[in-house]
Amino acid sequence: MQRPPVVSAQEWQAAREALLVKEKEHTRALDALAAERRRLPMVRLADGYRYTAPDRSTVDLPGLFEGHRQLVIYHFMQAPGQDWLCTGCATFTDNIADQSHLNARNTRLILMSRAPQDEIDVVRRRMGWTVPWYSAGDDFYEDLGLGSGFGLSVLLRDGAEVFRTYYTSGRGVDRLRLDFNLLDLTPYGRQEEWENSPEGWPQDPTMSWLRPRDQYPGPPRP
Repeated sequence: MQRPPVVSAQEWQAAREALLVKEKEHTRALDALAAERRRLPMVRLADGYRYTAPDRSTVDLPGLFEGHRQLVIYHFMQAPGQDWLCTGCATFTDNIADQSHLNARNTRLILMSRAPQDEIDVVRRRMGWTVPWYSAGDDFYEDLGLGSGFGLSVLLRDGAEVFRTYYTSGRGVDRLRLDFNLLDLTPYGRQEEWENSPEGWPQDPTMSWLRPRDQYPGPPRP
């Protein structure tokens, strides 16, 4: 097994402190990006959209907020009639924790798909998820240019008015996952071929190892 070099505690501390300088620079850069994000302009969304809630009730756009001021929507890749489960979306959802801390900041997180609730229910029951999952019409997805992929939208509510403030997809969603961020702290990282790792490190095709959690085989490899 290929391993990092073994050094004295003093050498390790020196290397760790050198890396910490770069980590702090990165943290400050992320803080600066967040500050810019908070200053983005926004667009008012039209009235008239309707969504089907998990309890089969119909809600309008402000109703998605359930009284909160801010709403984060993860657009789960589940189209009508889809007979497969998106691995990336499933593993992202597995990382969603209790929302008490979000709610304390007047913010709610939901899932959303174009699939009807009867089809969403099959996935929800299989995976045991409790995060609210709404069904949206094609008009909402088309008007916001969401397409058929996954993504994450942020909305702001001011009374009955709702505004779109932010959207990201791809690696912008990737960086929010606890599992990926924890793996990025480890010697072998995510063990994917795109990563810049030392020669001989274990690497697989990107995301080829991910499975819905009920499909992982046996115990972890030694």
